[in-house]
Amino acid sequence: MQAMSKNLFDLSGKVALITGGNSGIGLGFAEGVAKQGADVCIWGRNTEKNATVVEQLLEFGTRVHAIECDVSIEAEVDRSFAQTLEIFGRVDSCFANSGVAKSGRFEEFSTEDWRHVMDVNLDGLFYTFRCAAKHMRQRAEAGDPGGRLIGTSSLGALMGMARVEAYAASKGAVISMMQALAVEYARYGVTANSILPGHIETAMTKDNYANEKFANAILPRIPLRRWGDRSDFEGIAVYLMSEASRYHTGDSLLIDGGFFLY
Repeated sequence: MQAMSKNLFDLSGKVALITGGNSGIGLGFAEGVAKQGADVCIWGRNTEKNATVVEQLLEFGTRVHAIECDVSIEAEVDRSFAQTLEIFGRVDSCFANSGVAKSGRFEEFSTEDWRHVMDVNLDGLFYTFRCAAKHMRQRAEAGDPGGRLIGTSSLGALMGMARVEAYAASKGAVISMMQALAVEYARYGVTANSILPGHIETAMTKDNYANEKFANAILPRIPLRRWGDRSDFEGIAVYLMSEASRYHTGDSLLIDGGFFLY
């Protein structure tokens, strides 16, 4: 049996690929693993935000690069993954975090909006993990087993949230995909897990949390009595990328301040 290192959370020499890593939860993932020595490749559509985040992450002393990529476009994902390998040589952990949300009365929800949510949240995750899983299998067959697949799902996959049926459906599918990947790729030493954020204050959600009526309805139901923020995702990213989680797979980890319990 392979022994663990003395520092279970030392990520030196490992490479993390994080889609949607230039803001919000994805940036929290990136900051966490970079602090523990991981090299980081960010995929994002906004080149200015990408550049800003690269400068920010370089302060932790590891290699950092950003690639402009729209994960809803299959060819862009294939190109970007190949470019990631050219730059870093390997991908040890892949965080498929890119996501969008659209809300509206269900009976009036357009097919165009439905497809857009699925294109990014589900198809984009499929394209990304297809590349990452193939790479990890090939490494394992060459004598270098191991890898981490981490998909960002949502609390909305577990409980009814009106007017966001497309988002909830896409995030529920993420959990099912991660469980299937956990079984299929375990033989290569690869683990696959879902992270389910609760009510997290990001650029995508800030308008909701600024709404007094919404805040008064939700905040008292969070036992920790605050919104989450990106820093709350640093630790879970480090754990799932580290050797400490090597026997932890097929799980769905709620990061919600206890909301689902109450």
